Amino acid sequence: MPTLPRETPGPPAPEAHKARRMAESFGADAAGYDRARPRYPNALLARIVEESPGLDVLDVGCGTGIAARQLQAAGCTVLGVEPDARMADFARAHGVPVEVATFEEWKPEGRAFDAVVAAQSWHWVDPVAGPAKAADVLRPSGRLAIFGHMFEPPAPVAEALAAALRQVLPDSPFGDLPARRPVEFYQAGYARIADGLRASGRFGEPEQWQFEWEQPFTREEWLALLPTTGGLTRLDAEQLTTILDAVGSAIDGLGGSFTMQWVTLAATAVRS
Repeated sequence: MPTLPRETPGPPAPEAHKARRMAESFGADAAGYDRARPRYPNALLARIVEESPGLDVLDVGCGTGIAARQLQAAGCTVLGVEPDARMADFARAHGVPVEVATFEEWKPEGRAFDAVVAAQSWHWVDPVAGPAKAADVLRPSGRLAIFGHMFEPPAPVAEALAAALRQVLPDSPFGDLPARRPVEFYQAGYARIADGLRASGRFGEPEQWQFEWEQPFTREEWLALLPTTGGLTRLDAEQLTTILDAVGSAIDGLGGSFTMQWVTLAATAVRS
């Protein structure tokens, strides 16, 4: 079973956990977010369940409850922690109990869990306080699983998005990113997470899990998902229209649909 390598040269480590305005921008359209965002591979969730000592799960930054509902369907009892009340309200309305707080400020009140998961949310958590708190609320041999997606759209779609971002956000770091990024770009981020778990002294050696899958998208489906991504949630209507028009034209050039190649990466470790 591969372990995550210690950090190697890669993209600079962002301090995303300090970018609260962006972190709390996703709830502006919670229903649209939930409808458009991809689900997680069943094999990943089944492995978390199988390799945890029980079925009590804490979902950190649960958002609208996408991963939480999948874990419930796998037989887990899930509690969400979510700082955005709009996202929390949506999750509650769809059967997920949620407490509104950042993970750092959340009060466990003596509760303990068999697994702590963070689905595309750990970058909003303080990299020092987060592992310590996760270890505090895990039962012996409990598992922390931090995971998220990377995607590789066809080159014309990726290049249209990159060009439009440079046009509407010339001074933004999003505009400087290459149109397509290899999986190693994202693995470097998960290597940093693994280093944080090691540095905490509270976990065994982190492991790397990787799941590859694909999903067909129509033009409408992809243009619904794009505004829910971090670089676009805070654009004004004119900027967003410019980007969606450019990307939509690229998809039209492919016949109006395409197949997305996804990789879901996880950094996971057991409480020592």
